[in-house]
Amino acid sequence: MDLDIVILAAGKGTRMKSDLPKVMHQFLKKPFLQMVLETAKELKPNRIIPVIGYKSEIIREHFKELDLEFVEQKEQLGTGHAVQQAISKINSKLTMILYGDVPCINKDDLINLYRKSEKTQLALITFKKSNPKGFGRIVRDNNQKIAKIVEEKDSNDAEKEINEINTGIMCVETALLKNLLSSVTNDNAQKEYYLTDIIKLAVDAKINVDNIEAKNEYTIQGVNSIEELVQLERDVMNEKAKKLLEEGVKISDCSRIDIRGELVCEENVSIDIGCIFEGKVTLKKGSVIGPYNIIKDTNIGSGTELLAFNHVDNSIIGNDCRVGPYSRIRPQTQLNNKINIGNFVELKNVKVGEETKVNHLSYVGDSIIGKNVNVGAGTITCNYDGANKHQTIIEDGVFIGSDSQLIAPITIKKGSTIGAGSTITQDTIEGKLTLSRVNQITVDSWERPKKK
Repeated sequence: MDLDIVILAAGKGTRMKSDLPKVMHQFLKKPFLQMVLETAKELKPNRIIPVIGYKSEIIREHFKELDLEFVEQKEQLGTGHAVQQAISKINSKLTMILYGDVPCINKDDLINLYRKSEKTQLALITFKKSNPKGFGRIVRDNNQKIAKIVEEKDSNDAEKEINEINTGIMCVETALLKNLLSSVTNDNAQKEYYLTDIIKLAVDAKINVDNIEAKNEYTIQGVNSIEELVQLERDVMNEKAKKLLEEGVKISDCSRIDIRGELVCEENVSIDIGCIFEGKVTLKKGSVIGPYNIIKDTNIGSGTELLAFNHVDNSIIGNDCRVGPYSRIRPQTQLNNKINIGNFVELKNVKVGEETKVNHLSYVGDSIIGKNVNVGAGTITCNYDGANKHQTIIEDGVFIGSDSQLIAPITIKKGSTIGAGSTITQDTIEGKLTLSRVNQITVDSWERPKKK
C-alpha cells in the first residue's frame, strides 16, 4: 500500500482519572496504542506516525524498539491541529487517520477504507448508532451524498436526530489533505481546529466524499473513562465467546469467561465459569476446563481435564492428563500424557514423563521426571542455593515417599524408592531403598505444657 498512517495519541484522558497518558491504559493486557499499532502494521504502510503530547516520554520509551516516526502536539488545539503536526512527515499517496484510544479497530474495515479512498480521494468509516449522543453526525444532501460532519455541540435539533455517526477514522489523498487542512479554522463552540471540517471543504470543492460502514460497533468505540473501558472489554470478550459457541465449544456462561488474548479450541471442548485465558491458549479435542482456571500461553492436550482453581502459565500439557484442583503450573513446564498433578502442587520448569503422579502438596522445580514415577505428598526439590538454580533428575519408576526433600543437583536413579521423611543429598542406587532419618526416641520425663 502506498500509505502513511497517522495515529492521534496526544491526549491526557482526564476522565480516566489517572496520571497515565490515555493511550497507555491497558485493554485486555495491552496498551491501547499497542493494539492500534499492531493493526496498523498489518496494512504494511510506508510509515506510521503517532502524534503524541501528554507525558510523551512514557510513550516513546515504551515503543522505542518499533520503527515509528513520532511527532509532538505541544498544545491540544483539536484533531485538525494534531494532524497538521505530522504534515511534514507524510509523503505517500494516501494518508489514513487512526486514533490511539480506539483499540479494537478492525483490519478488514481499514483495508476496505483504503480501497474506497483510492477511488474517491476521501473516505470515512461511519456507523449507524442507536444512541448517537456525544458523537459527530454525518449530514447528507438530498442525493444521500455526504455533505458535512457536525459535532454535537455545534448541531441543531434536526441534526441531533441523525443516527449515522462519524468515527473520525478516514483515508485521504495526501495532497488533498494538505490542501484542505490549510483552510481549517477554529470558528466553533470549542475554538478548536476540527479535522472533520475538511469534509465540508472537500464537498464545497466538488470532491466526492464516500464512506464504508463499520461491521461492529465495538471496533470503532473510543475509550474515555474506566467505565467505558470495562464495558468495551466485556463486549469484546462476549463476542469471542459467542464465536466459540458457534464453533461447538461448550461455554457454561459467556458473561463469566475472560478471553484476553487468542483462544483456539478443537471439537468437544468444555469450559466452565470464571475462567481467564491470556496470550495464546490452545485446547485440544475433548479437553475439559473446570471453573476458575487461569491459563496463559499454554497448549492443553486432548482428553485432559483441569479441575477448579488452577494457574497454568506458558506450559504444555499432554493428552489425558488430570490437573488440580488448586495446582500452579509455572513457565517452561511440559507434561507428557496420562499424568496426574493434584491439589496444591507447584511445578516450575519441569519435564514430566508419561503416567507419573504428583498428587498432593508438593513443589518440583528445575527437574526432569521420568515415566511411572510417584511423588509423595509434601515432597520438595530444593533447587535454589541462594544464588544459582540446580537440576533434579528423577528417572523412570521411582517412588518418593511423603515429606521428602531432594537436594539438587541430584539424580534419583531408575526404580529407586525414597523412604518418607527423608532428606536426600546424594545420587541414589538404582532399584534400592534410600532413606535418611534420626533414631526415634521416647522421653519419659517430658510433660506437655499447661496453659497458665
